[in-house]
Amino acid sequence: MNGDRSGRGRRVVLWRHGQTAWNLERRFQGSTDIELTEAGVAQARRAARLLAALKPDAIVASDLRRARATAAELSALTGLDVVTDAGLRETYAGRWQGLTHEEILGLYGDEYRAWKRGEPVRRGGGELETEVADRAAPVVLDHVAKLPQDGTLVVVSHGGTIRTTIGRLLGLEPRSWEALGGLTNCCWSVLGQGARGWRLLEHNAGTLPQPVLGDDV
Repeated sequence: MNGDRSGRGRRVVLWRHGQTAWNLERRFQGSTDIELTEAGVAQARRAARLLAALKPDAIVASDLRRARATAAELSALTGLDVVTDAGLRETYAGRWQGLTHEEILGLYGDEYRAWKRGEPVRRGGGELETEVADRAAPVVLDHVAKLPQDGTLVVVSHGGTIRTTIGRLLGLEPRSWEALGGLTNCCWSVLGQGARGWRLLEHNAGTLPQPVLGDDV
């Protein structure tokens, strides 16, 4: 349990997994089960030391190895069990998976550009972004509901899944989800539950959240 929570309300930390070889090669991973590199493990270890200072109440992770290995570093420091859920996997992208960015542009350029314009596209014949949010956001909310009123949940997942989940929880139109920039390996975003619903407090952060000082608290 956290110490002085100051009645701040529930908080969700959405943490992207550490580096993989396919990240370095700019290959689209999707739901392919790729392991962390040694550097990725080191990233997870460093980030876990920071996130442990938040004294989280629960950890839930994608069941893919890169997410589970990242979550295990925080579990080792906090003593919390990691609950895994396939609903937090990265977007399934069919024929795109395993291809480099350049190969995707060469083979599926029109599809890629339509996706970037915010059109509903089944990349490689895979999932729509809204379908990813349909499966991932309820997992997050289910675990949030089990927290104490000032509790903190750490969700270990993937860049695309985190972006769509944030967009859904904030009530943004799917076309605008791309406005949320991507997450660096082992960085995180923080949502806080307020009187009007969820607020984005931190995005693509690699340091502990700092208090907001000013008129927009």
